[in-house]
Parts: sequence; C-alpha cells; structure tokens
Amino acid sequence: MDDTVLIDVPGERVVVRAPDPRDEGALLTLFEECEDWFVAATGLPSGPGDVQSLFYALPEGAEPDAKSLWVVERDGVVTGLVDAVRDHPAPGSVAVGLFLLAPWARGRGLGRAVAEALLARAEGVTRVTATVPRGWRPGERFAERLGFTLREAPAARPDERRAEHRAAVLLRAELRLGPRE
Repeated sequence: MDDTVLIDVPGERVVVRAPDPRDEGALLTLFEECEDWFVAATGLPSGPGDVQSLFYALPEGAEPDAKSLWVVERDGVVTGLVDAVRDHPAPGSVAVGLFLLAPWARGRGLGRAVAEALLARAEGVTRVTATVPRGWRPGERFAERLGFTLREAPAARPDERRAEHRAAVLLRAELRLGPRE
C-alpha cells in the first residue's frame, strides 16, 4: 500500500499513514482513551510499553517485513491505529492484531471507511482474521457489520504483563474475500 491513504468521510479529512516517531505521544493518548478495549481484551488498562511493543510484536511464525502499522488521523488528530500482518497465518491472509478507534470517533462510519479503504488496497488477500473480546459489543458489532463471522477462539495465553492476569475470552473474527477484478 502507498505510504498515505486519503479516506472519503463526508465533512472530515481522514488520512491513514505509517506512524513516525512524532506520533508517540498521540499514540499514548489514544491507548489511554481506548482503555475500554484494553480492559476487555486483557483485563488491564494499557501498560507503559504497549506503544513501543507495537513496532516489534509479531504473531508466532510471522515475518517482520510482513507487519504494517497505520495511524488514522481525523482532521489532523490521531484517532486510531491499525496493526496488521500480511500472509499470516497463511499466504493470502491478513491477521489484524489491533484496530483501535478512540471512543469519541466510533459509531460514525469512520472505522468502516478505514477498513474498506485498506481492504480495497490489499491485493491478493482472500481472508482477514482478527480477535474480538467476547462480550465487548462495540467490537462485535463492528466486525459483524463488516461481514466477519465470529466464533469462539482457542484459549488464549494469559497477558504476560502480570502473572496473576486471567486470559480474556476471545472470539475469532474471519472475513472471506472473493477474487477481485
């Protein structure tokens, strides 16, 4: 994908782009604002190293050059973040590790517009996978509206930030895409 994608959202200037070092403070703020997702997914608020770990965390077996991070800016303000790994868990697949939108930006079609724009540029992708914390309705509704199928995921490992943490129950979200012309 190109380095910058302009998204058509009526009345707003939305840009999706690769993050740069100047985004660290804005991403820390985004993670604090998205505490609802972190608590639903891990049982804990965002931790001190979560932003930095984004840049090197990979699912087992994934190649480092297959990882993409995308910052979503709405009217110049960092509003979201997408973390995806191409060709994982298999060729033609994309595993979405994180699709965050600030709570104040949700429910207005922005997430859908970003997802559709990224999918339109993902040549050769036939399957997209993600996880959604079971019972976290904003994520479940978002995935369902995009056409994902939700089912129980295998038991997850506990969050390694705290040994006493119980693993969240996750739903596996899967979207099958047909051939594109």
